[in-house]
Amino acid sequence: MAAIDVKHLSHTYRGGFKALDDINLSFDAGVFGLLGPNGAGKSTLMRILCTLLEPTEGEVSVCGHDVMEDPMAVRSQLGYLPQEFGAWRSHRVEEVLDTLAQLSGMLDKPSRRQTVGEVLEAVGLGDVADRKVKKLSGGMLRRLGIAQTLIHGPKVIIVDEPTVGLDPEERIRFRNVLTNLGRDRTILLSTHIVADLGGACKAVALLDNGQIIFQGSPAELVQGAIGQVFQLSVSETELDDLEAKYDLVSTSIGSGSLVVRGISHEDELPPNAEVVEEPSLEESYMAFMAARGRSGAARQDEEHTDTEVA
Repeated sequence: MAAIDVKHLSHTYRGGFKALDDINLSFDAGVFGLLGPNGAGKSTLMRILCTLLEPTEGEVSVCGHDVMEDPMAVRSQLGYLPQEFGAWRSHRVEEVLDTLAQLSGMLDKPSRRQTVGEVLEAVGLGDVADRKVKKLSGGMLRRLGIAQTLIHGPKVIIVDEPTVGLDPEERIRFRNVLTNLGRDRTILLSTHIVADLGGACKAVALLDNGQIIFQGSPAELVQGAIGQVFQLSVSETELDDLEAKYDLVSTSIGSGSLVVRGISHEDELPPNAEVVEEPSLEESYMAFMAARGRSGAARQDEEHTDTEVA
């Protein structure tokens, strides 16, 4: 039985806007990525999975429990980290988890303290258990968010846009935490930042305009982009012309020139360009979206990524 099972899910908001259109997804143990531009429908799907929103059509179950018929059973098996997690500012880290553990029904104090300590160690916060939440770095705060999802021992963890505002080192540390946790749990990571998925992602689903447009392994997504990603050395003047014709992924300084990587249009490479034999997952995502006529959306997401990392 799949940990998360979605069949023919659709959701239409008041006013007629259809946020999800006949979604079919299935996830077992491991880390899974849900990718898509802003407004693709990711947050609507997350809210339905977390029993915060009832779908208008279809069936959704978590660990065998229907989200509409038995929402409390779903919540007992599920941990959720929303985009914003910043409450409890005046509490110590350990106090936050201890309070949440009590609210989840863990009333035996010795057992509860042991669980709190184990969870803090699992997310790399054991050394700051006595620190107040307001003194945590952005990365520590996100890891505390993961800790609060774990305190009641859920089998499924849902994480929504987890690394906004984190520096590169904290993003890597956060991804490593999710990788370790995904060994015996199902982790669904919803993001528009492709690099969030890391190398441990078992499968990826791309959501656009409320529909699943790709579902498969990261390797399959990369394979489909081979021949569409190019690399080229140009001058600053040539760079302006290139930007007007192609979706550029990155620009770096080479020996006396700029080295550009970009996405070709209908396999038409710029003059003197070389095909990149092993495109990255980010480049593959952009190539896929560009092939669908969504290059603007894909490029916007990558620019947003750069802004967040900076």
